[in-house]
Amino acid sequence: MEDKSRITGYTELVGLFAYPIRHSNSPAMQTELFRKAGINCIQLAFEVDNSTLKDAVQAIRALKMRGANVSMPNKTVVGQYLDKLSPIAQLVGSVNTIVNENGVLTGYCTDGIGYMKALQEEGIDVRGQKMTVVGAGGAATAIQIQAAMDGVAEIAIFNVKDAFYAAGEETVRKINEQTNCHAAIYDLNDHEALRREIADSFLLANATGLGMKPYEGVTWLPNVSYLRPDLIVTDTVYAPPMTRLLEMAREVGCRTINGHGMMVCQGEEAFRLWTEKRVDC
Repeated sequence: MEDKSRITGYTELVGLFAYPIRHSNSPAMQTELFRKAGINCIQLAFEVDNSTLKDAVQAIRALKMRGANVSMPNKTVVGQYLDKLSPIAQLVGSVNTIVNENGVLTGYCTDGIGYMKALQEEGIDVRGQKMTVVGAGGAATAIQIQAAMDGVAEIAIFNVKDAFYAAGEETVRKINEQTNCHAAIYDLNDHEALRREIADSFLLANATGLGMKPYEGVTWLPNVSYLRPDLIVTDTVYAPPMTRLLEMAREVGCRTINGHGMMVCQGEEAFRLWTEKRVDC
């Protein structure tokens, strides 16, 4: 019997395109999932940003790779280089998983599914509740739209007025027009609005890159007075496992959840898309 954990001339490849990305646990996790499923395939991380993304996507076809994961800063850019997008990827405007089917590249977004499943596995039900989400990039948008589709009653979105703010306004429009959830967006520098919206939220989520390399120890939260003990605080960052935001939340007595569960759950969904198999991490 062939040893599926041994690299041979038949070993297939799945990529991970992001920058920075050397900290990621995804290659080890996905490679182990392939081994468990008896599939001769590995995942490798490649430091790819917007300037080299087009060439990296073309390499998926040229090297006959099964596909790739995509992370910051490429999620909202990569769709233009693909042949097709899934309905949720089109709605979100973000791709974190590419599947190669005989040279046809399809983009999917599993971030929102992964986030909501991770909450579920922690015994947290946000249906009918209000959440405040900071961020308007690819992962943030996926979380916001998936949460609205899954029954969250109200979402307050905060972002600085940068290039992503308009994307956040578009997300608000989609949620309000296409779901039963009510959404609104605010300037993250409006601290009065931030305090007000967090005050009656069930859950507060960081969906920005603040807290991870090269922004370790950094958070957008002005101080702990914005938090209260019964608030749930989550972070999409998993390396480091305890961001400054989560440290502050723990000081107040909040329940905290880092991004590891989301990473695992979205990875399981990506694995299913590449292989049509389900294997628990």
